[in-house]
Amino acid sequence: MPYIALPEGLPGIRGAMAFRPETAKPLNEIVEVLLRGPHTLTPAERELIATYVSYLNDCFYCQSSHGAIAAAHLNGNEDLVKQVKADFQHADISDKLKALLVIAAKVQKSGKDVTADDVANARHHGATDLEIHDTVLIAAAFCMYNRYVDGLGTTQPRDEAGYRERGKQVAVDGYISVSKTYLPAERH
Repeated sequence: MPYIALPEGLPGIRGAMAFRPETAKPLNEIVEVLLRGPHTLTPAERELIATYVSYLNDCFYCQSSHGAIAAAHLNGNEDLVKQVKADFQHADISDKLKALLVIAAKVQKSGKDVTADDVANARHHGATDLEIHDTVLIAAAFCMYNRYVDGLGTTQPRDEAGYRERGKQVAVDGYISVSKTYLPAERH
């Protein structure tokens, strides 16, 4: 049960965002840019970064939601998402993404844990400055999103099918479009 009176029937961050739509708008906009906007990293790769950081933070809702979105971008490959969470170094992903996940994991602990060697390794595997920048920002943002979800004690269903269906919807329609289903229309 949430710690404050959040709207019923909206699990995780959705309930928190519906409670305070003024903050939901910029939160949705940043995640739309980071995970879906034009980029040299695929949406699946960026969702895997968000999923991995959420997994490290033990945020069930976010790792399940973003894992489902990543799987939707990967033609339903839920096994790859599970491999990335369990042991990304042996998952069937690029060396570049592995190097970026090292950086993301360090940001999850403390931004100060990222070293020049970590960045050099990512560059060695083909990461651009934009990809490195956005990996750090995705990791930092998801630490905030995870703490938002868990800090309010939001409802976090355990039904994988629900996450799977929502993941498919977000993969196709995006965060801003999907949020319109639970946020009031903007006032003019």
